[in-house]
Amino acid sequence: MANYEVVIGFEVHTELRTETKVFCGCSTEFGAPPNTHVCPICLGMPGVLPVLNKKAVEFAIRTSIALNCDVPKTCKFDRKNYYYPDLPKNYQISQQYACVGTGGWIDIEVNGTQKRVRMNNVHLEEDAGKLVHSDNPGCDYSLVDLNRAGTPLLEIVSEPDLRSADEALAYMNALKNLLEYIEVSDCKMQEGRLRFELNISLREEGSDKFGTKVEIKNLNSMRTVLKCIDYETRRQTEVLTSGGRVYQETRLWDDVKMCTRAMRSKEVANDYRYFPDPDLVEVEINDELRERITNSLPELQREKCKRFQDELGLPEYDAKVLTASKKVANYYEKTLACYNQPKAISNWMMTEVLRELNAQEIEPEDFVLKPEGLAKIVSLIDEGKISGKIAKVVFSKVVETGKDPLEIIEKEGLIQVNDSSEVEKWVDEAIQENPDIIAKIAAGQTKSKQALVGQVMKKSCGKANPKMVNEVLLKKLGM
Repeated sequence: MANYEVVIGFEVHTELRTETKVFCGCSTEFGAPPNTHVCPICLGMPGVLPVLNKKAVEFAIRTSIALNCDVPKTCKFDRKNYYYPDLPKNYQISQQYACVGTGGWIDIEVNGTQKRVRMNNVHLEEDAGKLVHSDNPGCDYSLVDLNRAGTPLLEIVSEPDLRSADEALAYMNALKNLLEYIEVSDCKMQEGRLRFELNISLREEGSDKFGTKVEIKNLNSMRTVLKCIDYETRRQTEVLTSGGRVYQETRLWDDVKMCTRAMRSKEVANDYRYFPDPDLVEVEINDELRERITNSLPELQREKCKRFQDELGLPEYDAKVLTASKKVANYYEKTLACYNQPKAISNWMMTEVLRELNAQEIEPEDFVLKPEGLAKIVSLIDEGKISGKIAKVVFSKVVETGKDPLEIIEKEGLIQVNDSSEVEKWVDEAIQENPDIIAKIAAGQTKSKQALVGQVMKKSCGKANPKMVNEVLLKKLGM
C-alpha cells in the first residue's frame, strides 16, 4: 500500500488598515449597523467610477517588500467576474495579470528547524459584502450587509511548499505576525480581518508530481484550518487507497458535522473571465516610492527578538515567546516602561498573562489587566508588600472583577506581613501542631521543612513573608 504525503498551499486574505474603502470614501469601521457604510460606488450603481485609495496601494507595496517579493514598476487592475448575492457589481476589482508583488518568501520555524516558504504573488482587490443567515428554524432566506463591500483586501498566495499541519500552523502564525509588525492590518480573525483559503492534495511519498488539489474556502480561524487538514488528509487517503479519484473542487468546512463538503466542481482552475478594468489606469511604482516605503518599515519580529536578548538580557526562549505577536510585545514593553524589571515581567507575561489571553481568545489590548496594573503587581512583589502567592490571587481577582490591583489588595487586606513577632507566632503554632513533621526533620528528612513552611503560610492566609518564615524556622529548628 502506498504512503502519501500531504501538499499544502494557502491563499490568505487580510483586510488592510485603512480608514476608507479601496475605491470610495466610505468608512471601513467594523460593527456599524448593516448597510450604513455604503455609497453608489460600493453598491455597484450604474455610471459610477472608482477612485483608488493611495494608502491601500502603499500598504500592498509594504507587504510585498516585507515578503521579499519583486515589486514591478507598474501594476494594473482587472475585473474578476462571478455572481454572488453580496457582490453588487457581479464582478470584483482585483489583480491577475500585473500584481503588486510576485515571487518572494517567508521563513518559518517548526520544531527548531527553519524552512523557507515561497510566495507566488501578492495582489490588491476589493472585499465582497457579507451574507447574514438567520438562526430561526425553517427560515429560507438570508440578508445582505454591504458595509464590508469595497474594503481593501490583500491576497497573499503561497506556493505549495508546506507538508504538514505543523508547518501550516507555523506559516499562518508567521504571516499574521508579519502583517501585524508592518502595521498594514490588525488581523482580527473574529472580525473577518484575516481569512484563509486552503489548497490541499496528496501524492505518493518520493514523487515530485503533484496530486489533484482541493480548495477549501472561507476559513476564519487557524483551528478550523487544522481541522480541515486533518479531515481532508484522511478523506483523500481513503479515496486513493480504495482506487478512487480525487476531483478538483471547492469545498466548505461544516463545523457541525466536523467535515468538509463539496461546494462546486472546479475542473478549470481559472473560470472568472478576467479582463483589464477600463475604469482604472495603471499604477506607477517608481524608485522613490519604493525606497520611501522600504525605509518606513518598522522593527520586525526577528530584530525585536534580538534586541530583547541584547538590551534587556532576556533568554532566547523568552524573547521568542514575547515577540511572536507584536501586540504581546507591545504590552510587554508598555509594562516595562512602568516598571523596568525585564525578566520578572517576562515571567508573568509568559505564564499568567498569555494563559488568560489564550483562554479568553482575546488580544492584549482587550485584556482587563492593563500594562500599568501588571507593573504594579510585580513591583509590589519586589518591594516585599505582597508574596508571589498573593500576587496570583490578586491577578485572578483583577481578571474576574476588572478592579484595580491596589484596590483589591487594600480592600481585602492582602498586604504581606513583615512583622517578625507575628511571623514567629505563626511558626510556633505550626511547630506545636505538627509533631510528625518535626520528627521527620529531627530524623534527617530536611526536605520536610517545606511542609512546615506550607503550614505557616496556611495559618497566615498566605500573607507571611516567605523569606522571613524560612529564617525564623531555621532558627527555631536549629538548622
